Amino acid sequence: MPSFTHRNLPRLLLQARESVMTHTRPSLREHGLSDQQWRVLRVLGEHGTVETGRVSREAYILGPSLTGVLTRMERDGLIRRERDPTDQRRTAIAATSKGLKLAEKLSHTVEAHYEWMEKTLGKEKLSELYELLDQVIELERR
Repeated sequence: MPSFTHRNLPRLLLQARESVMTHTRPSLREHGLSDQQWRVLRVLGEHGTVETGRVSREAYILGPSLTGVLTRMERDGLIRRERDPTDQRRTAIAATSKGLKLAEKLSHTVEAHYEWMEKTLGKEKLSELYELLDQVIELERR
């Protein structure tokens, strides 16, 4: 049997993600959104019209899965897809007014949870957590 010295960091990060999402998911489901659809709306809400590859990278959704997510979102009137006029192989995604209104509505729930976390953990600890996560991400990019 292998002997591990360190705790299972990927599992802890997944557990932390699930813990945070436990507060957000009910609001998402109430509006018929999956976690992935919320991540897409969040990216579009932060950046406006975005090329599909960037949505995939920033929302952490692999291409084949993203295609299905975007198809459902387009069907539900949350996003629209546009071909790049200079390169027909590229597609840009934009939130519709319906999608932006939904993102705005949900942002209040999400921000309220972050404010609760900040109050519970303390502003300094939450900032440290963000900083440590940024450092781990940067460390693995090297």
